Amino acid sequence: MNVTIVDYNSGNISSVINSFKEVAKDSVNIEVTSDFNKIKSSDKIVLPGQGSFKSCIDALNSINGLVDTLSEFAINNKKPLLGICVGLQMFADIGYEETETKGLGWITGKVSKINNQNGRYKLPHIGWNQINILKDSKIFKDIDNNSHMYFVHSYEFIPEDKKVISATTNYSSNIVCSVEKENIFGTQFHPEKSDKIGLQIIQNFINL
Repeated sequence: MNVTIVDYNSGNISSVINSFKEVAKDSVNIEVTSDFNKIKSSDKIVLPGQGSFKSCIDALNSINGLVDTLSEFAINNKKPLLGICVGLQMFADIGYEETETKGLGWITGKVSKINNQNGRYKLPHIGWNQINILKDSKIFKDIDNNSHMYFVHSYEFIPEDKKVISATTNYSSNIVCSVEKENIFGTQFHPEKSDKIGLQIIQNFINL
């Protein structure tokens, strides 16, 4: 089986690569690339994202044809894709970080700044927080509700269809921290930085 981590120059993704390689057994080939043919022939794709919504979208768009290749993989061919952090946020139609920016449009919704209640909550939201699992998502197999995950973000994804939300975390309000729509999965938290529980989520995605 081939799992491709999309490398589109969006910041340091070494911890994502290391975690997937740690979890992957000999039968799983982990490839790190933006090569279209390798992406197309993959069984699963991981879309990491670090930095701002705009910088990640710009980086994707700077590789001519990459967005179309990813959309063909996830939307047309319905193969499993996991977005991490801004990788999840980019599923939205639109994001408002830095400036209004068009997203991938895979899950209807927007990405807005977390309401920190006039400074009562620090932004970015950094550190460990409990997640509230709302539906029986395949990537939460053997994960206990209220498990702690590691977060680093100031913006949140607000999907129109609440049925896609698989988990939330409470930080000033209930923030969407995981989504599942058919073959598309996303986590706002960083499974690659969330210790053994995060590795279990990576394992679950590989096992899909």
